[in-house]
Amino acid sequence: MKDPAGSGSGFWNMLRSGGVPSAVASVFRGQSAQQMAFIRSLSREQRRPEALITPLSELETIVFDLETTGFNCQKGDEILSFGAVKMKGSQVLESETFYTLVNPRIEIPPHITDLTGITPEMVEEAPPLIEALHDFMAFIGHSVLVAHASAHDKAFLNTALWKTSKSHLNHRVIDTMMIAKLLSPFRSHYGLDELLAEEGIEIKQRHHALGDSLMTAKLWGGYLDRVKDNQISTLGDLYARLGNT
Repeated sequence: MKDPAGSGSGFWNMLRSGGVPSAVASVFRGQSAQQMAFIRSLSREQRRPEALITPLSELETIVFDLETTGFNCQKGDEILSFGAVKMKGSQVLESETFYTLVNPRIEIPPHITDLTGITPEMVEEAPPLIEALHDFMAFIGHSVLVAHASAHDKAFLNTALWKTSKSHLNHRVIDTMMIAKLLSPFRSHYGLDELLAEEGIEIKQRHHALGDSLMTAKLWGGYLDRVKDNQISTLGDLYARLGNT
């Protein structure tokens, strides 16, 4: 839901403080309530048992990535963008992608702009967190999620979900860093750049949420055959080998 007044955070401050007509405020509060209810409904019952017995070659997944204003969501850092792409088994469905910027309502540190290319001007008219999160959750639906070094992304998603809708991320998640550790337990580094280079995947649009999602998707797709060679054929097998339940 973009700022209809085109005035950045000013409209939302007025809305919170009651400085807009009640009829207008009720419309926007109603939309936010609907988005909150939708997010909460999608956050329920995601860990369905049938996913555990689905062959990895047929498993529908969403590979995703976030860009953020920093690395500590507990100290006020916010999500700057969501990126995601659908997969069926090892096939990357490049025509089915999701990307949105987010207005974080806080300053973007210069080093984050240098890293991501996201400037304050770019997010001025971007949707607020609840709208972007609503659209992202609608895109991922009930799919199993895939991310690289997923702890960072899961922490920010959980913080955003709790802030906007008092819910948690209940989707099953596959971490390509953990897969790399399973397949190559003795290497010293498991950074995305190093793994992409090793797999011969072209590195482009790095630190762009959709670009990183597409590269991570190719990484996961390439790992699937090697995972099968380790007598791992289902998500349940994979979690058992990784020590997850």
